[in-house]
Formats: sequence, structure tokens, C-alpha cells
Amino acid sequence: MSKKHPNRIRASNSMKLFQVLGYLFLLLIGFFCLVPFLLIVSASFSSETAITRNGFSLFPQEFSLEAYKMIFRFPDAVVQAYGVSIFVTVVGTVLGLLVTAMTAYVLSRPDFKYRNQISFFFYFTTLFNGGMVCTYIFIIRYLQLKNSYASLIFPTLIDVFYLLIMRSFMKAVPISLIESAKLDGASEYRIFFQIALPLAKAGLVTIGLFIALNYWNDWYNAMLYISKRSMWPLQYMLYDMISSTQMMAQLSSVANVSVMNMPSQTLRMAMAVVATGPAILVYPFVQKYFVKGVTIGAVKG
Repeated sequence: MSKKHPNRIRASNSMKLFQVLGYLFLLLIGFFCLVPFLLIVSASFSSETAITRNGFSLFPQEFSLEAYKMIFRFPDAVVQAYGVSIFVTVVGTVLGLLVTAMTAYVLSRPDFKYRNQISFFFYFTTLFNGGMVCTYIFIIRYLQLKNSYASLIFPTLIDVFYLLIMRSFMKAVPISLIESAKLDGASEYRIFFQIALPLAKAGLVTIGLFIALNYWNDWYNAMLYISKRSMWPLQYMLYDMISSTQMMAQLSSVANVSVMNMPSQTLRMAMAVVATGPAILVYPFVQKYFVKGVTIGAVKG
């Protein structure tokens, strides 16, 4: 029976040591990433006086649900805002993915004559744009989307950065495969939906997650274009709530009147937990495709 070579044994031990150190390093990074969220959750379940007196900690101080009671004081409004956010996120993500993927597919085709010129027009918008005033006038006066869910979807329907990433995925589709499908009588739509999209599934999930997070966290468009409270998404409702709380605190300080049990810091933390909850629940299901898509996009970019 042959003995293992000493160099191989040393190499094997070095590899094991490297793996152990790598796992410890990743665990340390994961811990530092997790600590801020734990602080937020802990502060949301702490009393306002404890946070003011002792600061933040990893465990709740003087356990209190006042912040969550204030958020869910009107549960119907919260549920309605959740419904608006979910609707805008789902519809906006589907439409945004469709438009981004179709545009990226066209711009990635080498047989498209004007792909470089059109790509320049998209890239130009990342350097210069019309500004907020022109955008507001265009959406309100010309498109007449005031108090419409479309005003929450269309302004951020396509992002040039995501378009460039998706184009790198679409370039991986072999042109020979497209030509073979054409010889078999497949139309451009059939090639796109049955060949290009399945091959770019990792990119679709990655870009889809980015688009969904953008729609879910958006409150600015609602502030500009939505005046009906029943159409407010969750993020803007929480923003309005914390603005009202800060205004009450300022008025009470000016009038020299103390406002008892008025959560401020804890209210912000509770709002962060309520707003990020759905994103945290969805991410584990798309993590595999997300990591793969980011890796492939980084290599091809």
C-alpha cells in the first residue's frame, strides 16, 4: 500500500486551513451585516424612554409595542397600502422585465443594423435628463396620470443600468441558434419567448429582484403624483406618518407642552421592519438565481 506523499499531505492541510479561515471570515462578514438589522428589530420592540436613555442594543430594553400599535392604529389603511404596494410592485416588475428584456434582446442582436446608435440614446439619458419639472409636466399635463397607478409604474419602468446588464445576458444567446430557429420557421416573438428568455433566466431573476425592490421602496412618485390617501403605497404612508410625528414633536416643543409616550426613534425602527419584511421573505426563494446572475453579469460585464 503506497504512502501519501508529504507534499500532498501539506497541500491538503493547507487547503483545509484555507477553507476554515474562509468560512470564519464569511461568518464574520455575515455577522456585521446582520447586526444592524438586529439593532433595528430590537429598537422597534423597545420603549422610547429606554432608547433615549441607553441607546440601541441587540436585545429589547423595556419591551414595548407602542411603535407597532401606532403604525397599526388604523389596520384597514395599512392593509390597503400593502395592497397598493404589492400591486404596483408585481405589475411594475412584470412590465419592467418585459420591456427591459425585449429592448436588451434587440440591442444584443448583431444583425440589427442600428443597435449602436440606439444604445447611445439610452446611454445618453444616464448623463443628461430633462429634470424633475419637465418630467412632472409631461406626466401630469400631457399623459394626465394624476392620481393613477400608472404614475407609480411608468416613470421607473425601465432603467438603463439594468438594460445594459440584461444585454450582456442576451449576448450569450448563440446567433447560430437564432438562425436555426428562423430556418425552422420560428417568428421573432417565438424565438424571444421560447429561446432567449429561458437562456437568460438567471439574469431575469436578478434584474427582476432589483426592479421589484425599486418599486417596493419607492415613495417619491407617490408624493408627486398621488393625492388620494386610498392610493398611497406603504412606503409613502409610513413616510407621511413619521413626518406627522416629527411635526407634532416640534409643535409640542415650541408650545412647551410635553407629549407623553410619543414614539419617535422606535417608530422609525418599526417602520423599517414593516417595510422590509416582505423583501426578506421573498429573497431566499430567488437567492440561487440572484447569486448566479450577479456572478455571470460581473464576468460578462
